[in-house]
Amino acid sequence: MYSKDGEKYFILDAHIALWDARPENQRNIHGKQFIDCFYDYHRNLSPESEVWPYEEYLYYGGEKLMKDLFTDGYVDHAVFQPAALPAFYNNNFGQTDEAFALAQKHPDKLTYNHCWDPRFGEDGLKQLREDAKRFNLKGAKLYTAEWFGDSRGWKLDDKWSYRYLEAAQELGIKNIHIHKGPTIRPLDRDAFDVADVDKVATDFTDLNFVIEHCGLPRLEDFCWIATQEPNVHAGLAVAMPFIHTRPRYFAQIIGELLYWLDENRIQFSSDYAIWTPKWLVEKFVDFQIPEDMTEYAPLTTEIKKKILGLNAAAMYDVPVPEELQVKNPPADAEAEAAAVA
Repeated sequence: MYSKDGEKYFILDAHIALWDARPENQRNIHGKQFIDCFYDYHRNLSPESEVWPYEEYLYYGGEKLMKDLFTDGYVDHAVFQPAALPAFYNNNFGQTDEAFALAQKHPDKLTYNHCWDPRFGEDGLKQLREDAKRFNLKGAKLYTAEWFGDSRGWKLDDKWSYRYLEAAQELGIKNIHIHKGPTIRPLDRDAFDVADVDKVATDFTDLNFVIEHCGLPRLEDFCWIATQEPNVHAGLAVAMPFIHTRPRYFAQIIGELLYWLDENRIQFSSDYAIWTPKWLVEKFVDFQIPEDMTEYAPLTTEIKKKILGLNAAAMYDVPVPEELQVKNPPADAEAEAAAVA
């Protein structure tokens, strides 16, 4: 829990990872390209005091994760969002077994989501059903730009993707997180385009689609889709560190999201270990949209509390102490306020 100026915040980091990018796990040059791109994001967008040594960044392990998130980082709960990348890594990039074991050891602090690739066809569907039972899945993380043989990406509205989403719906895997953000070398930028979100959100209204990185650099496209699809949510991973390096750009991002969506469909994410949550939480609580950016409404404490944890906690049924909840005004008070207006 984080507290500042008498206010207490429940922090749910909705997008974290536990990866192994050490040379012995890199299948080819692309494995090195991928983690080097991550590291460039890390060192270029972090405060100097928060930059890790490169070797530590390749693999940091569960003990450091627990310290960075829960001892130092103010986080009350976090959700693993793994990426497999078997074309680049021998034993996958996101460490499924290690992350799941950590979540089992700390169920009050960690939720484990899994991943799938519809290009695995029937075999993948069978595996998905087994994984749903093994991991007791509530959510999944999809990476539409992953390489698979000669394929360098897939779309959410592909025929086989629909088969997997239908299975997820049957299995109770309700929260579908999708990387739709900046490209990562050597993946193709256009494979992360947001256009396919529109169709699946319309056709699977029982699922929540959390668009990680809120579509950047396609923020406008994302907003036009999300404003008409109430089951589309914005994940702030990658957007958050611009609060440090380009605060006016961050103000534009959060201002647009609040204009087109609302404060109930935006989720804080550190994207650990690309960045650590401590400084992001501190800066966001202190952040205000510049006064000259008059087209955007101010960030209230209540909005910040929802974004920092309450929204994702509601999505994942994570209990939040009553004292940390946002107190909504009674219905009659709302009606009275509307009448006065």
